[in-house]
Amino acid sequence: MRTPLTDMLGIEHPVMLAGMGGVSYSALVAAVSEAGGFGCLGASTMPHDQMVEEMRAVRRITDRPFGVDLLTAMPGDMTPRVQALIDEGASVFVAGLGVPTEVVRMCHENGVLVVSMCGKVSHAIRAVDAGCDLVVAQGTEAGGHTGQVATLPLVPQMVDAVGTRVPVVAAGGIFDGRGLAAALCLGAVGVWVGTRFIATPEARAVPGYKERLIATGEDGTVVTRAYTGKTLRAVRNSYTDQFERHPENLQPFPAQVLQATSDGAFHLGGDESTPDIDIERECYPAGQGTGAIKDLIPAGDLVRRFVEEAESALARVRGAIRL
Repeated sequence: MRTPLTDMLGIEHPVMLAGMGGVSYSALVAAVSEAGGFGCLGASTMPHDQMVEEMRAVRRITDRPFGVDLLTAMPGDMTPRVQALIDEGASVFVAGLGVPTEVVRMCHENGVLVVSMCGKVSHAIRAVDAGCDLVVAQGTEAGGHTGQVATLPLVPQMVDAVGTRVPVVAAGGIFDGRGLAAALCLGAVGVWVGTRFIATPEARAVPGYKERLIATGEDGTVVTRAYTGKTLRAVRNSYTDQFERHPENLQPFPAQVLQATSDGAFHLGGDESTPDIDIERECYPAGQGTGAIKDLIPAGDLVRRFVEEAESALARVRGAIRL
């Protein structure tokens, strides 16, 4: 399935793996890229040396294109981390929670594309004005850090605002090929998928995470500041309920991250061997597509399934239209 996104990234299918911190490590990234999608490393929770090793691990598995996602809002100098992704062969830098104005030129001088995660049209305009090459229109249905505008109204408005200048990718609540077909009809050139790829054998996850996704309905998530101090959609539990009742105890980002960690409720970056996980308090970022997740499926199969289902959905629409 070719779109302007596949041409731009040098991939076969317009399906991008979200660079989820604590989840999108080398095994998952390589599996998505090898299947013809675009894998993106979630490096926001990684120390510098670990990020470098994970990029090298991707390259040991596949020679297909991949990207690296970092939080622009994190304190400290981003330049060394961006230089590392350039040195290790990533072709895309994805910026979350802000526009990385200080490194856009640096990326472009080294042939690296810059992608900005945007929850509002104004964010997309600012990102494009700063030189970003592609924007992801992320609706509030998405897991992790998210805004207030839903995917269905956000995507076409963002396409209208910046689509003549850069491609727009749709994100938020997309869990199968019908979502890809809908995104293309709205003017997007592909999809950015997170939660559905957590429920794969290749995804890294602390105990209970994947099982909770399978068990959680579409109404089982909540947008909370309990884990980071910023609005983050996660599986609702006693910890999110605690701060919903007592918002006065919340601290700003990133102090709330330290609070949640000290409370034993935040172990992103851990794996199935991580001890002392309380599933009623742990941070399990997830989008509203959880109700559609019924089992674990290999990441490569998911990429191919997205395309097959999208083609079928588009064919059904064409067959149903009478002109």
